[in-house]
Amino acid sequence: MQDPILILGIGNLLWADEGFGVRAVEALNQEYVLPANVHVMDGGTQGLYLIPYVNEARYLIVFDAIDYGLPAGTLKVLRNDEVPRFMGAKKMSLHQTGFQDVLASAKLLGRYPSEIVLIGVQPEQLEDYGGSLRPCVRARIAEAIAIAIAELAKWDVVVQARTETQSASLNTGALELERYESERPDEHTACRVGDARVLNQWMDH
Repeated sequence: MQDPILILGIGNLLWADEGFGVRAVEALNQEYVLPANVHVMDGGTQGLYLIPYVNEARYLIVFDAIDYGLPAGTLKVLRNDEVPRFMGAKKMSLHQTGFQDVLASAKLLGRYPSEIVLIGVQPEQLEDYGGSLRPCVRARIAEAIAIAIAELAKWDVVVQARTETQSASLNTGALELERYESERPDEHTACRVGDARVLNQWMDH
C-alpha cells in the first residue's frame, strides 16, 4: 500500500497575497494528474477542521504566504520541526495560528506526518479585500509547484501532465482564478481598503 500524501494550500483568497497557497494547489491540480494516494486540498482558513486530513498523511506539503522578512515574492522552503516553530513566531493571520494548532493536535494524537514541507512565499500586499495576488507573488506559483513535484519524486511519486481533455477543479467556478479576476469590481468601483462612501455617509449623520 502506498503512503498517503496530503498537498495542502492554506490562506484566504479574498485578501490579495493571502491567497497564494490556495492558488498554488489549484494550479497544481489543474496542470497535473496525481496518483490516488496523493490528496490535493484547498484548506482555506479551516483551521482545526483540517486535523483529520493531517492525521491521515504520512507526508505533508503545505503552500502558504509566509512573512519571512524577505523581499516580496521570495520563495523559501521550511521542513519538519521548522514549520510549526516558524508559524508560531512569524504568524501573519489567524489561519496560521489555526494551522499551528492543527500540527500540535496531530502530534498529541500520535498521528503526525513523518515529513512536512512548507513552501512559502513572502507576500507584498495583504490588506486589499477582494484583491488578487500581486504580480511578484503570482509569478512564483510555477516555481513553487516545481518544488512540490521534486519533493514528491523523493517519495517515489510520479506525476503526469494533464491533457487538454482532462479538466479538474478544487473550487466552485466563481472562485477559480480567471473568473475571479474577470468578475470582481475594480478598486475604483468598490474600495477594498475601507470604503470612503460609507464613512462619508456615517459622518453626514
